[in-house]
Amino acid sequence: MTERLYIDKGYDDDLRRLRVQLIMMGGRVETLVGASVRALTERDTELAHQTVESDCAVEQHEIAIDCLCRRILERRELRASNLRLVTSSLRLATDLERIANLGVSIGQCALNLCALAPLQPEVGIPRIATEVESMLHDALDAFVTSDASKAEKVIARDKLIDNLSAQIFCELLTHVGENSQCITQALRLQAAVKHVERVADHVTNLCETVALIVGGRDPRHAANLGDPRLAVPNHERN
Repeated sequence: MTERLYIDKGYDDDLRRLRVQLIMMGGRVETLVGASVRALTERDTELAHQTVESDCAVEQHEIAIDCLCRRILERRELRASNLRLVTSSLRLATDLERIANLGVSIGQCALNLCALAPLQPEVGIPRIATEVESMLHDALDAFVTSDASKAEKVIARDKLIDNLSAQIFCELLTHVGENSQCITQALRLQAAVKHVERVADHVTNLCETVALIVGGRDPRHAANLGDPRLAVPNHERN
């Protein structure tokens, strides 16, 4: 009996460590994305340099999460809820790592743009950046609080990001049409916007995984299951 209690304690400790690693990784990713979009919108060269060089810590968390998941899965059979947590944690870590990569790409775009004259008048990049930052924050909060309802609300906000992205593209086309000399700035801004939009797609993935962990159902297949409330459009997934 004593040995069994020891094993159970070690198992519970590993599950706690897994959640802590995910929360820490999410926090680092949120900080990185926040810095990268600030560098982009404020044309901050120093901050852009910092974001380009800052994703090593995120990768270390991903490795730690992968090792923990393997150790838990190799140890024993799991209850259904814990099995969902462990297997879904690998998905969460993958999406967080990809968001971090996108944050680095946004920082690189910011560096490139800082070397150019600003586009006048400015396009609506601060709005889309703020919305995506908010989505990421709420997605991570939904995981920490095990709030499937909050995760579902974040999923629904992805459509706004798609609309804002399309609006910015039209604005950039207008700029280029009026002044062909700004085509370089427009192309680099469009690249940055695409990275921001992809962050929102991966945030949507995070929320789908949170809904699966908490509720045991996958929103990606909700339309086929007759639940239009959770139905979301398909995204390109790297």
